[in-house]
Amino acid sequence: MPPARPEVPAERERPALAGADDLCEECTLTVSMDDLVALCKRRGFIFPASELYQGINGFWDYGPLGTELKNNLRDAWWHDMVRCPPLGPDGTPLSIVGVDTAIIQNPRVWEASGHVGGFNDPMVDCRETKNRYRHDHLMVLRHRDDATVPMFAFMEGEPEAVHKKLKKLAKGRELDEFETLALTELAVADFAHVIGPDAKAAGTLTEPRQFNLMFKTYVGAVQNEDSIAYLRPETAQGIFLNYKNVLDTMRVKVPFGIAQIGKAFRNEVTPRNYIFRSREFEQMEMEWFCHPDDAKTWHEFWCKQRGQWWQSVGLRSDDLQLRPHEADELAHYAKGGAGTFDIEYRFPFTAPGYGELEGVAHRVDFDLKQHQEHAKSKLQYFDAERKERYLPHVIEPAGGLTRGVLAVLCEAYTADPERPSKVYMKFHPRLAPIKAAIFPLVAKEGMPEMAHKLYQELRTRYAVEIDVKQAVGKRYARMDEAGTPYCFTIDGDSLGDQTVTVRDRDTAGQQRIAIDKVGDFLAERMR
Repeated sequence: MPPARPEVPAERERPALAGADDLCEECTLTVSMDDLVALCKRRGFIFPASELYQGINGFWDYGPLGTELKNNLRDAWWHDMVRCPPLGPDGTPLSIVGVDTAIIQNPRVWEASGHVGGFNDPMVDCRETKNRYRHDHLMVLRHRDDATVPMFAFMEGEPEAVHKKLKKLAKGRELDEFETLALTELAVADFAHVIGPDAKAAGTLTEPRQFNLMFKTYVGAVQNEDSIAYLRPETAQGIFLNYKNVLDTMRVKVPFGIAQIGKAFRNEVTPRNYIFRSREFEQMEMEWFCHPDDAKTWHEFWCKQRGQWWQSVGLRSDDLQLRPHEADELAHYAKGGAGTFDIEYRFPFTAPGYGELEGVAHRVDFDLKQHQEHAKSKLQYFDAERKERYLPHVIEPAGGLTRGVLAVLCEAYTADPERPSKVYMKFHPRLAPIKAAIFPLVAKEGMPEMAHKLYQELRTRYAVEIDVKQAVGKRYARMDEAGTPYCFTIDGDSLGDQTVTVRDRDTAGQQRIAIDKVGDFLAERMR
């Protein structure tokens, strides 16, 4: 598995997100992906898909707690982007509406968007092992001075395998004698000296070839070239297809946004790093339509807003950064615009580097122009105030819901050797799958009845759980691993003085409060 997150040097410079001065300083906590994955399986957050049949690579199922966590993150995004969007640069509320579009669209959509012809990744095959790898995901170790020593390839972020291989095949060589570089930096002729990630001999990697990432399917009773369709590789195109429908049916005017949350599918050749890179995933995307002259201002606005939002749901450590795309990284739709910034998170498997969490792209008018041309339909907007017609430019904050869940899990994982559970999940209360647990200390003397009454009162407003089994310490440990912020215990004194003991997840501290104040107590802390 990938290495644990190292300590972040205090002097390390990076582009700061808005509000970075207020970030917490828990970034030096070590998170082991082995331990996190084990906890997620043990406590019902995430399971391998089709596990009963030895699984299927690149697909995952969400258990009871994982479903609640994912839905809470999804609902928080929808509330903060659609139902109650932020105030604009001038202090007025923004106008953003939502859509939910089909996963399968007319295949001409993907021709117009450039996905059929251009949605490709360069791949290299290994003749020895028959494995296939993303060309831009492979790294190599090359000896600094001796060109006769083979180069050792490994998947980006997974150097342990090559270190073991190095000890076997390069006897007497020290690791510091080698330099690390991307396979893309080598000429194809140099591949003859590269030992593939799972190979024993050098020279087994083929030259890069393009591989289309879209899942192909068929619509209708006959499977032929005329019935080919695709599972959507992104949710954005469904928004662009409905841009005119929204204009015609809703009282919106430029600038405005259309948002969508939904599943997307990419036939990743090397899905890896748990749910970070999978073949089925969920996106949270918003397309902000604005006048071309205002695009730069709105791009800066959304970069700032989205960075602040991820911090608001608990990613407050120094593991966040805002990174501009280099010229050679820009997508075809972003060229000619203000570019793309990625909001990145330092996942344990990317450390000391970062992995993309959300992109904020200036898509210019590429998509509307393409669909206008291919569909032969006018999509220009008439601006009554400016008295002109134009195709709006688009700013796209596109976040990964699935990756967001993983980042939240990594950030929440908190080791504590003093607790029976040895770990607790420090979720923001807004995201916690279970908001509170209710325990009768023992299953007698009227305590279960009092606990059930409190449970019935709270369950209509919050995701709460009642647990009457095991010693109370074991029940606390179970709730710590589930990330439950508060536990309310009914004990022998409760029946007499109508109070309960509240245990705080983060501090493990306890206090007594009146049982009729429990609802107010939770309401204040769930905001």
